[in-house]
Amino acid sequence: MSSPSTPKERARSLSSTSLGDRLSKLTKTPVAALHDIDFVPAKIPPKRRFQMLAVSVWSVLMPLMISVFLVLCSFPQLWPLLAVYYVWMRWIDQSPEHGGTADLPADRPYVFGYHPHGVGALATFATEATGFSAAFPGIKPHLLTLASNFFIPFYRDIILALGICSVSKRSCSNILKAGPGMRSPSLGFIKVAIQHGADLVPVFSFGENDIYQQMPNERGTTVYTLQKKFQSVFGFTLPLFHGRGLLNYNLGLLPYRRRIVVVCGRPIHVQQCDKPDLAEVMRIQTLYIDELTRIWDTYKNEFAKARTRELSIID
Repeated sequence: MSSPSTPKERARSLSSTSLGDRLSKLTKTPVAALHDIDFVPAKIPPKRRFQMLAVSVWSVLMPLMISVFLVLCSFPQLWPLLAVYYVWMRWIDQSPEHGGTADLPADRPYVFGYHPHGVGALATFATEATGFSAAFPGIKPHLLTLASNFFIPFYRDIILALGICSVSKRSCSNILKAGPGMRSPSLGFIKVAIQHGADLVPVFSFGENDIYQQMPNERGTTVYTLQKKFQSVFGFTLPLFHGRGLLNYNLGLLPYRRRIVVVCGRPIHVQQCDKPDLAEVMRIQTLYIDELTRIWDTYKNEFAKARTRELSIID
């Protein structure tokens, strides 16, 4: 192989090599590996095909529903119907804030905190993929998500059908008042749980971080700064990640096929108090973190054998 003969060619070659090296350092997967796409073989069991199809549909469901709504808006004949639907969805229907639990044999509500946040929460608490009702009979789960998801036409109706509700404080309070059951909230849930006398159950999902590969975003990096600015504007952040594709194993936005094991910890009993002070909230938080750490220490050698670091609790 001949080397570049002119200064311009040598500079171009050096620049390309330097760029490749920089990109390789930014990602956990070397850039060269992205060119070696591992395609799916032709003979795959139908069960796995349907599983991948279901994951693919869910991954594009939100933009798909937005596209369907915009297409329907292109037909003037449907405008009155769509206008009524939008008014009902945006200002009348309060389902995302109330949920709707039925009478259950459980004697008190529970608040399950899912860590780390990921798609496993959907499979565990919004479907029967993990056999939740068999493991916890009489408990009806309500997975909580961003309120903005309920502003998307048609998509909101699908997630409502799965029992998913808004993560707003009003929603948490309304659902906990409705009766015994289980809820999976976000930050600030400890105070709400105390106010409604709901026991806290830490949940750890082993394998959740293995279904995607993402760029390093440690505190102080440019990626971290950009993500925090995005979060301050939109209320959530978008990680820079990649997974697998529909017809390949190493390039795309679908999650890798990895095992996820969800471990529910011991319930932390909470005494009901309308106005808990900071000391009580901090005490419950300490017990919660201790139980979450116990789950990790007990099962990490069984379900996280290939881990590269230990559990880290961050603010």
